[in-house]
Amino acid sequence: MRIVCIGGGPAGLYFGLLMKRRCPEHSITVVERNKPYDTFGWGVVFSDAMMQAMRAADPESAEQIENAFNHWDDIELIFKGTRQRTTGHGFIGIGRKQLLNILQRRCEKLGVELAFEQDVASDLQFPDADLIVAADGINSRIRDLYADVFKPDLVVRPNRYIWLGTRKPFDAFTFDFRRTEHGWFQAHIYRFDRDTSTFIVETTEDTFAAHGLDKLDQEGSIAFCERVFSETLDGAGLMTNARHLRGSAWLNFNRLICGAWSHFNGRSHVVLMGDAAHTAHFAIGSGTKLALDDAIELARQFDAFGHEREHIAPALAAYEDIRRVDVARIQNAARNAMEWFEVVGRRYADTMEPEQFFYSMLTRSQRISHENLRLRDPHWLEGYERWFSRRAGVPVPEGERALPPMLTPYRVRGISLANRIVVSPMAMYSAKDGLINDFHIAHLGARAMGGAGLVFAEMTCVSPEARITPGCLGLWNDAQLREWKRLVELIHAVGHAKAGAQLGHAGRKGSTRVAWDGIDKPLDHDNWPLISASALPYLPHGQVPRAMDRADMEKVRDDFVAATRRAAAAGVDWLELHCAHGYLLSSFLSPLTNVRQDEYGGNHQSRARYPLEVFRAIRAVWPGDRPISVRLSCHDWTTGGNTPDDAEIFAAMFKAAGADLIDCSSGQVSKAERPVYGRLFQTPFSDQIRNEALIATIAVGAISEADHANSILAAGRADLCAIARPHLADPAWTLHEAARIGVKTIAWPKQYTAAKGQYEANLARAVAAGAEAK
Repeated sequence: MRIVCIGGGPAGLYFGLLMKRRCPEHSITVVERNKPYDTFGWGVVFSDAMMQAMRAADPESAEQIENAFNHWDDIELIFKGTRQRTTGHGFIGIGRKQLLNILQRRCEKLGVELAFEQDVASDLQFPDADLIVAADGINSRIRDLYADVFKPDLVVRPNRYIWLGTRKPFDAFTFDFRRTEHGWFQAHIYRFDRDTSTFIVETTEDTFAAHGLDKLDQEGSIAFCERVFSETLDGAGLMTNARHLRGSAWLNFNRLICGAWSHFNGRSHVVLMGDAAHTAHFAIGSGTKLALDDAIELARQFDAFGHEREHIAPALAAYEDIRRVDVARIQNAARNAMEWFEVVGRRYADTMEPEQFFYSMLTRSQRISHENLRLRDPHWLEGYERWFSRRAGVPVPEGERALPPMLTPYRVRGISLANRIVVSPMAMYSAKDGLINDFHIAHLGARAMGGAGLVFAEMTCVSPEARITPGCLGLWNDAQLREWKRLVELIHAVGHAKAGAQLGHAGRKGSTRVAWDGIDKPLDHDNWPLISASALPYLPHGQVPRAMDRADMEKVRDDFVAATRRAAAAGVDWLELHCAHGYLLSSFLSPLTNVRQDEYGGNHQSRARYPLEVFRAIRAVWPGDRPISVRLSCHDWTTGGNTPDDAEIFAAMFKAAGADLIDCSSGQVSKAERPVYGRLFQTPFSDQIRNEALIATIAVGAISEADHANSILAAGRADLCAIARPHLADPAWTLHEAARIGVKTIAWPKQYTAAKGQYEANLARAVAAGAEAK
């Protein structure tokens, strides 16, 4: 094949040498606009795992890179007058120029033609090429020529950064956070050769502008950064090699995703690679890794399909299919890390203590979890768990293992939970006339014995017409009160769990069939009239609710108050007000479902007016020593709906009204929603509300392992974790997860004690068998 790589960065050079190494008959040219052995930028970083992949792909260049790189295991944080360090992280730093020079020499040795100082404007300049690799960076001209095919989605991120260097060598990947009179600056620092380190300084746009950095040239910006980080630099200066850039050299990161990666231009196949196809923020140091992985995978696909012209199209299709998945994974992690740095000042740095701030920073991408930290640096994590345990009021004697965060107690008002795991409210649709029956007793009793600190029954309706289905629980009469009392007494008798009741009104989502007969579908008969904030049906052809008038509002408010009194009389420990998922109170909060023109519609304050009225009414009659949480839909997942920023505003309002926690859910407000599911996908909402609105939160959604819960709680992203479906599959989820992570001090119900040792022994045998198999 005749192959032309446009762009002499890591992607183009590495792909060229890999293909020439595999098939010397290829005619390969790498075209670069810069001079020979010239490049910009300081050090690049990638992981030990990337180095292993390079050894397999081309041992010769890998050996040269290994001889040139600086390796470190430690990460150090400088923050609020403290220095903290952890080890076991395994990264490689190498100068960008040095890396490219090694790849250039390797290309020349293999017979790849290097054409420098050629500014390529179009792929059509190479009509004889069978394959054109567009590795011409974030501003790819080739990609832009075929924008209708590649469909680039480019987003300019808000933070400003400047890429500098220093002659001071650092022996750890160092993060330095400094507060100025206008806000926070952070430096990302890592050594890449014997005496030089990369020094990236980042801040928000507001802080950048407030310091007048937009008006400074590069020398002025460097002098400013040297003043801010003078303690860490300890007399060393900062340097730039971006003299080719005009102005101050402060940049905004551009996040790029492409809809397609390859195209046939009529003569040649064109494929995107590296930053021309995708970008990942430097917060996890993955841009170079992605470029090299692209080159490795495309070369591998030609090995699989064949190195002839007729195999180009299937090789490109397979390359894109495989790489798109891994790139999306890396980009998601990079997005998490990037967003952490974008809000670090107001969300974390101002309020968090250094210990928790460090944990939050280490786990910012969500790729590193609690147990992964234990593998990397067990000594550091044990120290952190001891700190967390002390903060929870449980000092750990020397020589004893600290409890992981999810098993530490949590106290709010007069209620103390034995641990931070909650059995989430889950609709069972198994009641008759709203009454708790033997099913509910067996179902919730089993989960009360399973180790969780708080057990919620499903959403409990405040009137017959407040039900979602005829099978929903209620608390509108004294017969229901008596059954609730029976349930609460059972929960208290069989273990340490507290009993929670979630009160709600279905609103426009009521009068439907039970889930297994057709979720959200209207009843065939015996329907009841519906009310909502506005006369808008949930389903396009569903029952149209009546827009509530003042008389409706007073009646529903009084129904909530009456149900609250009954919950208190039943001995319920914890009350939650359901203001989420498109039910009645949620329908007032969302602009998708509230189009009222009176004082209950319009801005945030008006839309929240009625839900806050209900909340204040139940808070007034609920015992002062018992908590109330509020469940919010923190994202409507559709255009025009509420976003996490709106949820934060509502959370602050409920906090001011006396709410103790916000239960952070999302969606189910509109059938037009397009949620982005994934592991812990709703935790960012809890994180934002907890650390910006400064109210305790409950995280929910795709939390399925102790590792998930411990990571969330340890990082301060929530105060409690509500587990739903895993508790349906395993009533003793908390006990089993504790055993799985090696915690043996958690008591099981005395009737089940004989099974505890056997369960733990079976887990140990399974671990040992897995180790032997490896």
